[in-house]
Amino acid sequence: MTPRTPEVRVPRLVGLMAVDAREAARARGLFLVAPDRPDFPRTVVDHVVRQYPQPGTEVPRDSPVHVWFDFTDGEGGGGVREPRGPVPPAGGLRRELEEPRGPRTAVLSPS
Repeated sequence: MTPRTPEVRVPRLVGLMAVDAREAARARGLFLVAPDRPDFPRTVVDHVVRQYPQPGTEVPRDSPVHVWFDFTDGEGGGGVREPRGPVPPAGGLRRELEEPRGPRTAVLSPS
């Protein structure tokens, strides 16, 4: 059995599902706090995207570790979804049609 020390190292929780993150923290004598999730005790499969304090930091036993499950504005996540390059080749949908030059009349053939 590992001796109980007054300080423990914070485990890496980013990437873990909520249920696994809670278990990893509990095994080290820490508890999790999720400011962006009031329903955190029932959260199971969402993945941790950020934590504080950082992994490896020594903290007193029974300290809170803050975890977040959603990126806030400007923090990453999905990123910009518009294409940046390479630009598609000319033609196809990008080709521009010429403007009509005058009234178009249909030529009907005698029946």
